[in-house]
Amino acid sequence: MNQRTLAVVSAGLSQPSSTRLLADQLATATVAAAGFPLTVKVIELRDLAHDIANHLLTGFPPATLKEALDTVESADGLIAVTPIFTASYSGLFKSFFDVLDKDALADKPVIIAATAGTARHSLSLEHALRPLFAYLRAAVVPTSVFAASDDWGADSADGMLRTRIDRAAAELAREIERRDPVSVTDPFALTVSFEDLLKNP
Repeated sequence: MNQRTLAVVSAGLSQPSSTRLLADQLATATVAAAGFPLTVKVIELRDLAHDIANHLLTGFPPATLKEALDTVESADGLIAVTPIFTASYSGLFKSFFDVLDKDALADKPVIIAATAGTARHSLSLEHALRPLFAYLRAAVVPTSVFAASDDWGADSADGMLRTRIDRAAAELAREIERRDPVSVTDPFALTVSFEDLLKNP
């Protein structure tokens, strides 16, 4: 089977962050659940914050941001993790998906996940993130993953968070496997050889 790619978008602002920790655990579990080669590419939005703002203002992505956008578009699956601020996804998280091509996530398997200080924010996954990705026509897996501060306790490896991570990862791996590998066409690529061009001046 062809090598597949998994893009991981983490919108954590601190370093280290619980958002990145959750993203890494989801990625590791997805690779373990996949019965095929899966390459993971992580995108830290905190490193792209200025580029995202510039793109919103100018309409043109700097090279580093363009690479991140291309990574998401060409990936066979996506894990998207955001901290929850004021009962919704962060502005940085939303801004990244605002500058992504409107068709980039169409039918792409996605895990949505979030972190927050308290479990009171857990419904943000369903009233904020899931509608966003439904609008982008992504194939969001049934299991979303939320981690509050209490979920990172000593017993978290065997608790409900671990169960949700493993279930969501298995669903994502299954959706990636049943789809054809993503093929992104370069609009600037030559469709004929130089020799043929020379024959037909």
